[in-house]
Amino acid sequence: MKQINAGNRSIGFALPLLSLNTSEGACGEFSDIERMAALAKSWGMNLLQILPVNDTGFETSPYSALSAFALNPIYLRITELPELSLSPLQDWQSGNKTLQPNATITKGEAALRDIIKQTKDKAAALVINARRWAEQQGGVPYEHILGEKISILESLWNLLSDSSRAQVLFDQIERWAESRNWVKAYACFVELKRRNAGKPWWEWKDHRNPDEAAIQKLWNDPELARPLRFHAWIQMRAEGQYSKACRYALGLGVDVMGDIPILLNMDSAEVWQRRQLFDLDYTAGAPPDMYSHLGQNWGFPLYRWDLLEKEDYSFWKERLRSADQFYSLFRIDHVLGFFRIWAVDIHEADGILGHFKPEYPLLYHELDALGFDAGRIRWLSKPHVPESFLGDALAGLPVEIARRIQEILFQRIDNEPLFLFSPQVKGGKDITFAVQAVMQGYNAETASSAAFQKAADRCKEQFLVAWRDKSLQELSSGQFVPAWEYRDTKAWKSLGEDERQRLEGLILLRRSESMALWERNGEKILKTLIDSVSMQACAEDLGAVPPCVPAVLSNLGIPGLRVLRWHRAWDIEGAPYIPLDEYPEDSVACMSVHDSSNLRQWWEEEVDRQALWDMLGAKTDAMSVPPSLTAEAAYTLLLGFASVNSRILVHPLQDLLAASEDYREADPAKERINVPGTTGGSNWRYRLKPTIEALLKDSEFAGSMRALSAARR
Repeated sequence: MKQINAGNRSIGFALPLLSLNTSEGACGEFSDIERMAALAKSWGMNLLQILPVNDTGFETSPYSALSAFALNPIYLRITELPELSLSPLQDWQSGNKTLQPNATITKGEAALRDIIKQTKDKAAALVINARRWAEQQGGVPYEHILGEKISILESLWNLLSDSSRAQVLFDQIERWAESRNWVKAYACFVELKRRNAGKPWWEWKDHRNPDEAAIQKLWNDPELARPLRFHAWIQMRAEGQYSKACRYALGLGVDVMGDIPILLNMDSAEVWQRRQLFDLDYTAGAPPDMYSHLGQNWGFPLYRWDLLEKEDYSFWKERLRSADQFYSLFRIDHVLGFFRIWAVDIHEADGILGHFKPEYPLLYHELDALGFDAGRIRWLSKPHVPESFLGDALAGLPVEIARRIQEILFQRIDNEPLFLFSPQVKGGKDITFAVQAVMQGYNAETASSAAFQKAADRCKEQFLVAWRDKSLQELSSGQFVPAWEYRDTKAWKSLGEDERQRLEGLILLRRSESMALWERNGEKILKTLIDSVSMQACAEDLGAVPPCVPAVLSNLGIPGLRVLRWHRAWDIEGAPYIPLDEYPEDSVACMSVHDSSNLRQWWEEEVDRQALWDMLGAKTDAMSVPPSLTAEAAYTLLLGFASVNSRILVHPLQDLLAASEDYREADPAKERINVPGTTGGSNWRYRLKPTIEALLKDSEFAGSMRALSAARR
């Protein structure tokens, strides 16, 4: 869809659909986008940003998709299924609502009416139960809701499949699936995963490596016909509800920005069925930064961009065309990944020993020419562990355990008191596994003691520290890249100043050459993709951003993201905030994102209050810097930020609700959506305190929001 407010200054709000609080659904649902758009309109806003809504199974993070195309069944509104909203005497396919003349209710049709009533009653009960569960858990009871919805839908499907209307429904599903390349593989994947007790595809008994013929054979299997079409039916109805709601929003003059995650879960339908497009030897992540000293390992496989290019990026074009039926704008998650990505070897648990891919390597003959012979290169690329270090790391463990761990993980260098890791150690996961395996073979009572566990954990952590202590990483025979923290390693510090300068010079040369490669890659891929759809692309370009990225985005007309707390002059002492009138016009500005603390929590725990108040508050408010962010103070900051030069301004909805004492939580931490690098807990379970119905009725708060929107002009 084409952006309807293109070229105009926009303001809107963002929210995970799951977080919406509504009286009609167990959680936010596709149909609620109509009311979210109506709310935005009543607030004088013209943009609605929706976080990913892909099927993630029972994983709460919307960025851990089981499919690049399939929608999450948790957002389906059961009571609005056409199978329930129309009389059994009407045609579900055509939607004809005219009863047949002189129609009589047959026994079968009476049974269908019973099915409709039973299903509606179950859905209504789920809404009530979900609210109770949410109060008990302090957040969205994701697994409960999804499990109950699937159960209700399965019961309905089984009854419908035996009804007189079954063939009409099956024919409709068949036509719909034939027009979407992804549907059959997705349905097979989900059903086989269910039959394999939820295990990932690489642990299945069979069907681990299917081709198109195998998928078609499964689809045509009489035993699988009904369950496979059940999954397709859910997707057909979800697509219908979602596209209807998005079209409604656009009809109100409210643009809808979707979110396209660049990466997919390793255990996903596409990786299972389109294996050739993915590099499973590495997973994506992020290098170390101020928030994560070991970097991040997201566990998602990389793309084989060389093969994607040979196919004219058909897979990605298909993804975007699918999204184009819903959105007028789309946010490219982690756009840096189209330029280069932080690749972590599959044997590593964290991200510190990753490297950029693609990246021009340092070659053996080049290192040799600089005076680094085979022994010197080994010194730089393989951790050398002193015998004294081994003794300290193994201290506290029984002698036989210590001896066995050392035998597995290390090999002595000649007769020296110095060791290398054994060739079978490929990464940190191997070290952890080896220590745990040896422990499991020891006396159970002793192995479970606190002292034994403490000694084993200490041993493992020290070995991991030793493993990370390498200046160069060998990618393949004779090809090396510098480790992220190569200057802090024992080997680097042992080099003479002249040696360091020579090696640093080669590293900087390769980095410059790689930068040019990244620029060519990013521009080529992104231009091909954005030209394939009518949606306006926006980019999440946070992190360690190479200089080529903003230049390419600007050339292609793709607004980048500017987050207030991070958009600072980092090269100036004190890292002052960039003035609002210096934000690029072609950018998307926000005060918070789903991976950061919200406005209130930032103010209470992290922010330089005086600097922020001077920037946003002093011009419009005579109050002194408040120690706690009251509703009035929050509104002052929001109003101050409204003048930002960026063409698009998006607020997390909870940041807007901070301007109301009634609508915000007492504890701002309860409004945080996600903490990167952590799993479980309250992540992706945030639920709005007010209902969407209450917000729609509040004319006083709407007036405040309209004033905020008017300040954008």
